[in-house]
Amino acid sequence: MVVTAAERALEVSERAAVARDALHVLKHDDLFAVFDAYGDFHGELHPVGPSEGADGLFQDDTRILSKLSLRIHGQSPELLSGSVGRDNVVFTAHLTNAVFRDRHGILVPEKELYIVRRRLLWRCKLYEALQIQSFAAEPVALDLTFEADADFRDVFELRGMTRIRRGESLKPCVDADCFTLSYRGLDGETRVTALAFSAPAQIRDRRIILPVEVEPSASQHILMTIASDGDTSRPSRTALLAALKGAKREARRHIKALDRIATSNAAFDRWIDRASADLALLITELETGPYPYAGIPWFSVPFGRDALVTALQVLWINPALARGVLAYLSAAQAAERSSFHDAEPGKILHETRKGEMARLREVPFGRYYGGVDATPLFVMLAGAYLKRTNDVAFCAELWPAIREALNWIEAFGDADGDGFVEYLRAEAGGLQNQGWKDSDSSIFHEDGSWAKGAIAVVEMQAYVVAGWRAAAEIASVLEDTETSSRLLQKADALQQAINRRFWCEELGTYALALDGDKRRCEISTSNAGHVLFCGVADEEKAKAVRRNLMDPRIFSGWGIRTVATDASLYNPMSYHNGSIWPHDCSIAASGLSRYGMNDAAGRIFTALFDAACRFPDFRLPELFCGFPRHASEAPVSYPSACTPQAWASGAVFLMLQASLGIEVEARTGTILVANPYLPDWLDRVTVNELPVGNGRATLHFRRRRDGVEVGMTAIEGPLHLTRLADKRSRRGF
Repeated sequence: MVVTAAERALEVSERAAVARDALHVLKHDDLFAVFDAYGDFHGELHPVGPSEGADGLFQDDTRILSKLSLRIHGQSPELLSGSVGRDNVVFTAHLTNAVFRDRHGILVPEKELYIVRRRLLWRCKLYEALQIQSFAAEPVALDLTFEADADFRDVFELRGMTRIRRGESLKPCVDADCFTLSYRGLDGETRVTALAFSAPAQIRDRRIILPVEVEPSASQHILMTIASDGDTSRPSRTALLAALKGAKREARRHIKALDRIATSNAAFDRWIDRASADLALLITELETGPYPYAGIPWFSVPFGRDALVTALQVLWINPALARGVLAYLSAAQAAERSSFHDAEPGKILHETRKGEMARLREVPFGRYYGGVDATPLFVMLAGAYLKRTNDVAFCAELWPAIREALNWIEAFGDADGDGFVEYLRAEAGGLQNQGWKDSDSSIFHEDGSWAKGAIAVVEMQAYVVAGWRAAAEIASVLEDTETSSRLLQKADALQQAINRRFWCEELGTYALALDGDKRRCEISTSNAGHVLFCGVADEEKAKAVRRNLMDPRIFSGWGIRTVATDASLYNPMSYHNGSIWPHDCSIAASGLSRYGMNDAAGRIFTALFDAACRFPDFRLPELFCGFPRHASEAPVSYPSACTPQAWASGAVFLMLQASLGIEVEARTGTILVANPYLPDWLDRVTVNELPVGNGRATLHFRRRRDGVEVGMTAIEGPLHLTRLADKRSRRGF
């Protein structure tokens, strides 16, 4: 069959379009990049695929480079492959040439040149190494061209917000082999992006031309750096190798803290490896310790709720992350009232931003506290961390912040004194809904009307119960028995109130929320799984919640939908009203397991495993659409989901913990294993060198006909293994 030149060009164009829609990410500290498989930025919003979002190079909530495209003698290269390494450190694009005539007019056939782009991020700088290797019979003289530009747009502009005024784009600066773009913002700050090259460059307008001559069977190498701090120094191989070494070492340290698991299922191991590498990518070393940023591209900043949930998900295997999260959030705890920032004394941070719009107060998110659940989650994590590590000294340091958080719950959270914690945004620029389902339409009644007034969401009340119990445990360890007793009494009273006021007998589950008139939002939702996670339901209600969650109206076959299909505002393509969130599924699975419902927990675990196997690189996104599962079809992607996302990556660790039934009590050196189960696709699990206090041990799980066999080896320190027949005998939160 003869293929015409036009058909060949169309084939190349179609293949290129697919490659440019598949986005890749790199991150280090507050610098991250989103780009296509060629390594190019186009300054666009990508409407296709699970990685939809703005591409470019970002620093501190600003897109500091919106365009960077490589041309080979004026033509787009042809892609051979492009991917990020398994540790998320280096991106590599393998490219070749289309037919062109070089500077001497010599015809160079296609695929005569092999071009490799290798890229990494390290300390406010993008490093790129280009290799041009020739397989031509004659010398080739060509121009490598980069087209570069920077729009310096705030991330909120890229998310759709319109600004009346913007700052001033300054005239580009050319200095030898360096090209600098800059912007003076309305906040008075000048933001600078400097592109520097190791080879002589001809810079014309926003086009950088690099003349290259390559002999047959030889290679040429060019280095490029893009600095967000204005560094115009000439790139060197020494600096590149130092950056590579530093980035690899840091990634390896964070991955090692999580990747302790080996199993009999190679696909599951890939999922664990991917989740470990993605969490390592998102973890940023702050002055207070490691902190997982929420997700790329929209949420690559510290979020309170997201980090607290992620730390809870991985606490059993990596408690150091929880310490970093608690230290940062205690330092950022609100100390005064601000209606603009939705802040009150003792409240825990929702998010913080550094961009121009936040600095100018065009948005309230510079330091924003409009999340109602971060405060009790902070207390929950502190209690769970103490149990996991017996780090009494650190928890004693945290105790003043914990007491302030408890005071916020009582004095500000429950403003009307009915015993429940409500939210009501203080100003119109803040979030209307302030639980984890924080889109405008996510809290609604059975007739579809939105809940109004001060809203009490059900999971928040469960978090408060768990938070009071966690704080009571800390107070007891710190020998404040009076406070401990008082908090336990409050927890018991609130637990009874939740089961009395939120339970809907006709639905067989808990109401989503109480609105400002104390009217229940009687909708079947995934929120009830959070109630189980906190141990608030009584036995009969827990059984009913299990039936509700596993009903096809909520369980899609790929996971738990946020709301049931018969809800008035159900839409499987919405953000919170029918989609599937992996972190939400992991919390529900853990909650079901807590009540001994391993069959239901296992179905969720299996569903998410099957979903992970069908997403590229085993990377679960922030969320995906809630359409029912059909044979031979993959889950339907949600277009603007963040990927990677911290608590989506953390989901596998929480579900595996629930499956294995592991809890650690460091004070007594006890590893508890309660009623473990393994799904039929997982025969063996080994948890290597699990840290417990100053010791460690390796745990082995093997599925048998009559249950799961458990063993412990490589024991260092005075540790012992205790098996419990029933997870409900655990203390939990």
